[in-house]
Amino acid sequence: MSRTARLFQLMQALRSGPSPKTSAQLAQDLGVSARTVHRDIDTLRGLGAVIDGEAGFGFTLIEDATLPPLGFTDDELEALVLGLREVQLIGDPALSEAASTALRKLQGRLPQRQSHRLSHAVLTATRFERPAVPGIEVSELRQATWDERAVDFAYTDEKGDKTHRRVNPLSIVYMDRASMLVSWCHLRKDFRVFRLDRMREMSVTDQSFRPNRVPLLRAALVRVRADREGKEQEN
Repeated sequence: MSRTARLFQLMQALRSGPSPKTSAQLAQDLGVSARTVHRDIDTLRGLGAVIDGEAGFGFTLIEDATLPPLGFTDDELEALVLGLREVQLIGDPALSEAASTALRKLQGRLPQRQSHRLSHAVLTATRFERPAVPGIEVSELRQATWDERAVDFAYTDEKGDKTHRRVNPLSIVYMDRASMLVSWCHLRKDFRVFRLDRMREMSVTDQSFRPNRVPLLRAALVRVRADREGKEQEN
């Protein structure tokens, strides 16, 4: 590991979780000696990071010169905690872990009073039934959506009929019982929505539809709203 990478990881360790962090804890996290941790902390201090503490007592990151100070109202903080805990429950494994990491980073950057408030937040989220498990690697689908690349997959509809689809992925929507992909379907030449738990054998193609994701998504949302309004008028 390069020294620059090690310094970066040390900053991440100091930002995450409860403080103070002892040199022994930091050394174990980074896979280096406690003496190396002490040298690296001196280096970070020289670069502008305000790190309180010393050997034998532990270290606390007071001010990170690389990040602007965060400022949240108590209600904003409760909203962030609730949202991230919901993502922990409904997200794919990579997204769920990212929400957990974000919570730890947030706690490490907040003033002491709000850090305590985050640890003991009044609001939380729970699910008695989790959304159906996706049949594909959702992190790959998310990346393909950002990269604006078409994806191929096998799909089984609610009647059990199987087809092979190529679509331009536009957005992933997390709903109560299932997660859905909003897309432009090459087979149907129209917008289609697919349940992630009914998708199998997905592969990302080299076919790009950049820079059309945003306008396509806008058009798809207009279609959804029009269909909804039409059904409401029928009722």
